[in-house]
Amino acid sequence: MAYLNHTTESEATGALKRLYDAACARAGYVANIIKVMSLDVPTAEASIQFYVRLMKSENALGKARKEMLATVVSNINDCYY
Repeated sequence: MAYLNHTTESEATGALKRLYDAACARAGYVANIIKVMSLDVPTAEASIQFYVRLMKSENALGKARKEMLATVVSNINDCYY
């Protein structure tokens, strides 16, 4: 199994702690994909903003269709998070 450096929740401070806290508020935990991005906080923030805008905001796709597309793409990529 590959290992990537990341900042743990207990080590997080400043902007990263706020990012982790927001992730916990949304999902109840900090997803590994967010932890992997922890070494580049501005990029992590931009990525999460994009995700939230795309998947959690009103747009041309309904909630069910967005989740269905995300599930299919994750399955095709053998990604189960």
